[in-house]
Amino acid sequence: MNALPDSFAFDPDKRRLRLDPRDPAFYDNPWAAYGELHRHGGVFFWENYNLWCFGGHDGVNRLLRDKRLGRENRWGAPLNPPPGRDHLADFDRVEAGSTLEREAPAHTRLRALLTRAFVSRQVEKLKPRIEALANDLIDAFPAGGSVDLIAAFATPIPLTVICEMLGVPVSAGPQLLDWSHAMVEMYTRRADRATEERANAASADFAAFVIGHVAERRRNPGDDLLSLLIAARDHGEKLTDDELVSTTVLLLNAGHEATVHQTGNAVKTILDQGGDPRRYFATPEATEATIEECLRFDAPLHMFTRYVYEEFDAAPGVTVKPGQSIGLLLGMANRDPSAFEGPDAFRPGRADQKNVTFGAGIHFCIGAPLARVEIQTGLKVLFDRLPGLRLAETPHYLDSFHFHGLETVKVAT
Repeated sequence: MNALPDSFAFDPDKRRLRLDPRDPAFYDNPWAAYGELHRHGGVFFWENYNLWCFGGHDGVNRLLRDKRLGRENRWGAPLNPPPGRDHLADFDRVEAGSTLEREAPAHTRLRALLTRAFVSRQVEKLKPRIEALANDLIDAFPAGGSVDLIAAFATPIPLTVICEMLGVPVSAGPQLLDWSHAMVEMYTRRADRATEERANAASADFAAFVIGHVAERRRNPGDDLLSLLIAARDHGEKLTDDELVSTTVLLLNAGHEATVHQTGNAVKTILDQGGDPRRYFATPEATEATIEECLRFDAPLHMFTRYVYEEFDAAPGVTVKPGQSIGLLLGMANRDPSAFEGPDAFRPGRADQKNVTFGAGIHFCIGAPLARVEIQTGLKVLFDRLPGLRLAETPHYLDSFHFHGLETVKVAT
């Protein structure tokens, strides 16, 4: 459990790390490596990525808020695609209008249009729908058999909810998943020419799908988020057609990807504790505390990168310069022993709860209230209905360091 991966090699004097992110011993259990790196200050140059990385809680929290860093690549794609990137034109076009990839003032303008739909008081209204959906999905589980919760439970809930919020057909869900997975693969180290071509084709098809539904919603507006965005575009709130498409694609992608991973990770975490899982969901307060600790204990996103906009000392002895990238390790920060008492222990209701799973600063995840409600509501229904649920086999994590989620969660019902 606590053995370091064979590919782990760290020089503490130079703060240089060699560690293959595709080493199964690492992505299936990053905690041993994180613990060793925390013992040496949590700041290191990861040679496999060729960038400085920060894994201490205080450093990550501070740098996420630092305006000398940002998500917008001002030197290359998508704003200024370099030569030889023509095969990614459709992918870059979708990325260029994404709220996630922009900085102020564009980010401020785009985010303001979305905030009204994702505030806590709005997503709380979705609880009855999520409860009903969770119950329907559980009703469809095979009696006395086994089921993969990722496919049968964790995926349908957030995908259905975001489709319904936007006003696109839930029946298109499988196709949306295929496009989303192809695009997300671009953020992993295994991206090659074939991956890029799949992502570009998926981006083109996804954009065409959105454009078609925008046209339909213009003819027949409804009480949904897509109609709201179209109204903003058509009534002078400075939302371009490309931004409308990019924002919708982002919401459909981000509206389920991380939540699926977090739901699977949370189920594994809770079942690993043994005993009656209902004890973690006995009251609304207990449910909230349990899911917040799940978010800290096994986060769905482990690396978030930032571009450097001006030279500064990001940590003692570490000067970063414009055009460089840095890595902020959210999953590692959530297990920092200097920030959390017993960081490797699962303790719902801990007094030092301050996870950075949803980020911080202007790019704090706009969908965090929705994700929390989906996971809290869905898992309470799951364990209330099936308190004897148990893992049918040992789950393993996907070969993807950035997005930390399980391949399957096969449980006996």
